[in-house]
Amino acid sequence: MNTNSNSYTIIYASVMVVIVAFLLAFVSSSLRETQNKNVELDTKKQILATLNVKNVKDAEAEYNKYVKGDMLMNADGTLTENTNAFATAYEKEAKELQRLHVFVAEVNGETKYVFPVYGAGLWGAIWGYIALDSDKDTVFGVYFSHASETPGLGAEIAGAQFQGEFTGKKTLDNGEVALSVVKNGKINRPEYQVDGISGGTITSVGVDDMLKNCLSNYKLFLTNNKKEE
Repeated sequence: MNTNSNSYTIIYASVMVVIVAFLLAFVSSSLRETQNKNVELDTKKQILATLNVKNVKDAEAEYNKYVKGDMLMNADGTLTENTNAFATAYEKEAKELQRLHVFVAEVNGETKYVFPVYGAGLWGAIWGYIALDSDKDTVFGVYFSHASETPGLGAEIAGAQFQGEFTGKKTLDNGEVALSVVKNGKINRPEYQVDGISGGTITSVGVDDMLKNCLSNYKLFLTNNKKEE
């Protein structure tokens, strides 16, 4: 075959494309289990961070130590154990599968309830978790992260200072979600409100919407006085 011909060039390029595509597919398939495991471990670290358990070396062991159950909320607000695989995409779980997760944890002998939250910031997705005390009303801790918020502005939702402002805040007022993020310096109900980020107004509004929208899905559980074990 004439190696200088157009047909040779086309055949050679086609064969190389097929070989490279096969190798990429093989590598992707080989690494998928490891990638999924890493995503699961990172998710468990985020849940632990909500419980103020941070910088852990063995996330799996620490998660099993503190988190006693991955539960799903029933239509009547009670909880049943999640018998499905551990989830890492809670927005999809809620919207497509109608599964609302509640993680039941124990910290220093006290029950905590952890709820996944998700929404939109200025430039992309924001997400996180919020942990409540056994009264289902007092915030124990939060964890927020983002895909692409502006460094020094909206990205500050992932910082310890902003997240620390939520601890001790109340969640419900007459059965409705009252926990909120308000414009910086405009707090008038300090038991419920957190200062928004100066210069990060849209991201702050996104966090506010995220908390209200997601926690409202759990109102039946939050207003159920029976303690879940």
